[in-house]
Formats: sequence, structure tokens, C-alpha cells
Amino acid sequence: MITSFLKAKHWQLFTLTTGIPIILYIGFMVTIFSQISENPDTANPFEIFNFFKWFPLIMLFILFFHLGWIWSIEYGLQKYVPQNITLKIKRFKILFFIPVIYLLLINTFLFLTFTDFENNIPPFSPFIMLFIIPLHLLSMFCLFHNLYFCAKTIKTIELKREVSFNDYIGEFFLMWFNFIGIWILQPRINNIISQEKES
Repeated sequence: MITSFLKAKHWQLFTLTTGIPIILYIGFMVTIFSQISENPDTANPFEIFNFFKWFPLIMLFILFFHLGWIWSIEYGLQKYVPQNITLKIKRFKILFFIPVIYLLLINTFLFLTFTDFENNIPPFSPFIMLFIIPLHLLSMFCLFHNLYFCAKTIKTIELKREVSFNDYIGEFFLMWFNFIGIWILQPRINNIISQEKES
């Protein structure tokens, strides 16, 4: 799986992480609005909310390929890092799985809620936010750390030396805005793989 991500072409990753989800989102929204416009007086809002159960599944689809790409860069490219340089891969592994668990739980909760929205409307409590907000912020921090570590790994391999944040700030933002960054970073990753094989 890791090798498949590293060898994939930029257009393939873009299609899986951005292209297909956009088409699915548009399709669902068109279906919802067409149902409302056809029967504006008799449309049951709870039935319409049932359509939203598919959105968490699409999100999990996106996360699988996006996080799979990040994991492949971090874990799969470690063998190409110069031997005299040590990156903190153990910390990356820990911080990688925190947002994975959080996002799986939150998307599962949303799917179950929207599956039968009329009977599963969750009671709002401000105390719930005391748990969700810190977990969400922690997950955001972990995701940004993962992007930072990916950018650092790529630049370290390319320059074959210790790098500072100034060296890979561009790669960090390309990882952040991955719908653009995939087109630039993935060919460089492909190049790393091919050069190492030749050597």
C-alpha cells in the first residue's frame, strides 16, 4: 500500500482525494435540491437530512487517501533519509493516530445520527463542547505536525542534510493545500523513488 501511494501519479492522487469527492458532493446536493423543488409543500425535512448520512462516508473516503499519502511519505521515505540524520519518527507515529481515531469516531457518530435523523437528534449540551473542542484542537495540532514532518522529510532527502523550517516552508504549505501541492510534490516523490532505485 505504501509503495502504491509513493509510485502513484499526481493526477491519480488528485482524482482520489479531490476529484471523486467533489463529484459525489455535487451529485448529492443536486439530488437534495431536486427533491425539494419537485415537492416543496410535502417534502419531509427529516428525509432530506437522511441524505447527509453519506457525507461522513465521503469524508472517510477522502481521509483514507489523504492520510494514507501522508503516512506513506513519512514511513515509506524514511529509508531514503541520510544515515547521519535522525528524524523523530516515533513522535510522528503517535501524533498521526490521534486525529485518525478522532475523525473515525466523529464521522461514525454523524453517520449514525443522520441515518435516522428524526429519532436520533442528539440533545445539545454545552458540556459536550468541553470535550469536542479540545479534541478537535488537539487533532488539528497533530495534523499540522504531520504536514510539517512530511515537508521536512522530503526536503531532507532532496538536500541530503539537516534542514531548517526556512528550507521547507514551501513544502509545508504545499502539504497543507494538498489539492495544489499534490501536483508539485508527488512528481518529486516519484523522482526520489526512481533515483534511489537507480543508485
